[in-house]
Amino acid sequence: MSEPRPAPDPRGAAPRRMRPAPLLFEPPEATADPEHFFGLESIADPRELLGRSTELALAFRAAADRATEFQALAAAQLADPKRFDRLTPAALAERAEWTEDYARKMVEFGRSLMRDGAARPDGGD
Repeated sequence: MSEPRPAPDPRGAAPRRMRPAPLLFEPPEATADPEHFFGLESIADPRELLGRSTELALAFRAAADRATEFQALAAAQLADPKRFDRLTPAALAERAEWTEDYARKMVEFGRSLMRDGAARPDGGD
């Protein structure tokens, strides 16, 4: 599934860019240096650099996929017609900074995850 895009601003302003969530497993002193990125800047051997950066890229892709599944589950739960406080696709889109069409797709994706018996994307309860 592609990454969500912010909904267009009805006033014509450029959509605001979301900052990435802080990476909790890097020590704070490492993030103080803008050139620091998981120690990659200190690897001199290109083979080692390629291997380590590939590991990180794959880990981030897997994390993004998993986070998207959790987003879809939450969207489906928030849009559940049985909820008295359910959200419309427009309200979901606004809250998550998605387009309304993407919000509908995420709700359906979340419903399919729930239909498949997955209380959580990893299949657990």
